[in-house]
Amino acid sequence: MKREKMKHLVLGSSGQIGSVLCEYIKARGDEVVTFDIVDATTEDLRIHDNHYLDECVAASDFVHFLAYDVGGARYLQRNQDKSWFMMNNMRLMCNTFDALSRHSKPFLFASSQMEDMSHSSYGSLKHIGEKMTLDLGGTIVRFWNVYGPEKDLDKAHVITDFVLKAQSDKKIEMMTTGQERRQFLHADDCSRALCMIAKDSKEFSSRSLDITSFEWTKIIDVAHIVSSLLGGVSVIPGVKNDEVQKDIDVPPNTDILEYWKPTVSLADGVRGVIETMGKNK
Repeated sequence: MKREKMKHLVLGSSGQIGSVLCEYIKARGDEVVTFDIVDATTEDLRIHDNHYLDECVAASDFVHFLAYDVGGARYLQRNQDKSWFMMNNMRLMCNTFDALSRHSKPFLFASSQMEDMSHSSYGSLKHIGEKMTLDLGGTIVRFWNVYGPEKDLDKAHVITDFVLKAQSDKKIEMMTTGQERRQFLHADDCSRALCMIAKDSKEFSSRSLDITSFEWTKIIDVAHIVSSLLGGVSVIPGVKNDEVQKDIDVPPNTDILEYWKPTVSLADGVRGVIETMGKNK
């Protein structure tokens, strides 16, 4: 029996996760509607009563709410306590949740493992988004450092940042000591998980899922992986501790492993990022 096609609306379709997800959806044979501020002014989620957003939500079978003003540690450290940063995210959440509520569409909201970090404005905003998601019957997906090819290098995350430093400076100077542990998930694995949730949206309604590799890695070890793949450039640890995410000692929820498992190793994923960045030069 032929599978019925789904129509996916991807908010934040040009982002690090969204761009990979869109390609994955198309490869599955489903239809994808892209929506991102970098593509058109009509695709700005901060616009109140955005009729184009309303049309796209109404016509979709499932909505992936990935759009957010966010970046890597350097970007967050510089901007997350600025009023414009908080207002950007509050506006886009209010307008998007309003549209989702009007049309009662199944959706997922991209949150973060930082949502319970009260010291972080970004984490607090995600926490509010989670509460709105549960009230509307959506699915919370908490991302733990999803990585892949990035277009906006001003917002680059740690793996891209290390690759850029290794390629341009022939050394990796780190912002921190690198002793903090993190979990990393390749965007391909993430896309598989998101499509699975979309396909069985009723199963995952009003649930919170952690999407991660479930493997801890020290940041300094990530730097050494990048170094080894780029000819053994020197790795220079910093002297400060991570003040953005700080230490994460709460293990992720493993419920999703009943339905999905990651398959891309960190070394293979980093190798793919390096190859893609080389092609895009």
